[in-house]
Amino acid sequence: SSLSSSSASSRKRYNTVVPLTTMPAAFLYSIVTVAVVVVVMMPQRVSSFAMPLAIPHNSNININTASRRSSPPLPSLSSSSSSTALRMEVVEYDVAIIGGGPAGCACALYTSRADLSTIILDKNPSVGALAVTSHIANYPGVDGSMAGSELLDQMRIQAVQYGTRYERAQVFMMDIEETTAEEGSTAYNKVVYTPDLTVKARSLVLATGAMGRASPPFPGEAEYLGKGVSYCATCDGAFYRESEVCVFGATNEAVEEALFLTKFASTVHWITSTDVTSCDEPQVECNKFLEKELVFELLEQPNVKHWEKTKLVSVEGDVSGVTGVTVKAVGSSPDSPQVIPVEGAFIYGAGGGSKPIVDFCQNKVDLDESGGVIVDRDSMESSVKGIFAIGDIRNTAYKQVVVAAADGCMAAMSIEKFLKNRKTVKVDWIHK
Repeated sequence: SSLSSSSASSRKRYNTVVPLTTMPAAFLYSIVTVAVVVVVMMPQRVSSFAMPLAIPHNSNININTASRRSSPPLPSLSSSSSSTALRMEVVEYDVAIIGGGPAGCACALYTSRADLSTIILDKNPSVGALAVTSHIANYPGVDGSMAGSELLDQMRIQAVQYGTRYERAQVFMMDIEETTAEEGSTAYNKVVYTPDLTVKARSLVLATGAMGRASPPFPGEAEYLGKGVSYCATCDGAFYRESEVCVFGATNEAVEEALFLTKFASTVHWITSTDVTSCDEPQVECNKFLEKELVFELLEQPNVKHWEKTKLVSVEGDVSGVTGVTVKAVGSSPDSPQVIPVEGAFIYGAGGGSKPIVDFCQNKVDLDESGGVIVDRDSMESSVKGIFAIGDIRNTAYKQVVVAAADGCMAAMSIEKFLKNRKTVKVDWIHK
């Protein structure tokens, strides 16, 4: 079949002045945070290990060689004299995909080949279920020695080569704007908010997987959420300048977030319940998915204190917010906890869970009793017209890479049918 790529003219990209009074209240917090980050970091530029990795539309950049630490353009404040306006980047796409795993990449491959402008918003490519799989032995046509991260890299590269724009970005929330009956599928009314840009799309795909923490929160975690407890250093780091903070978690995401916080905090307490520094010693179990160079870079920072083999017990606080965290050394007696005085607690857990990641959905789509997004199994469309859900976010019992990729294919064909008002789906190729 003939190969097609997304047309640059099919996507609108522009800067606009957005009145703050018309924006969702929850998103105003993110805007103010980004503004603070920009102001306090000047003239020193923020390195991008915890910032989005932008691969421009129709770029020839190879993802394997694109540096995670290259510095992206910082958001710019409006020079407008109005005190109620902030200059924000707004982009419009036919298809916006939240999540860059096998489901999201497969969907992007098909929509891009169908000449639909497509963007993937991916929080972190190294923490998904496929990315942390050491070997893939049951994906058709793939050598059994291939690592999950390698297969995912190839999927992402293939989608980008066909025109998909890949952005590393944290999605905070989504919204659905009202449209008229005449606008129908032509309206860019599915809105996704990140710290760096707002995406308005004609169709939206939820592909964030199911690695959310299934275990209950630590004592005090829910109580002080937004009052010192955070899950995003990029968003909240600037609030803790010259303050002590802690980061809990033995994952690459936790390491990257801790590195970002070293730019602001006087001391970053990194708490890990496992041994992450003795991987070369015999008979020492450690997290083999942690990037050693990243860990060593963090530990070399003068304002980092590592609490190794230490469990997080609870988050402490008062009416002012978080005041500390209680920790206990692994193997110590139950009556030997210790309180670390901190003003911010960034909690990432010690590993992936199995709960569908739907917190950003803001109850916009229907969920089943287990927290998975309810979809029509023939089209992957959710309870909202033009919004689709694929992969493990459906909380399917068949959590396999090949199933997630198939979901992405089905959703892409359904999206093409929806956006072009077809009565039947159009397959990507026909054998004659």
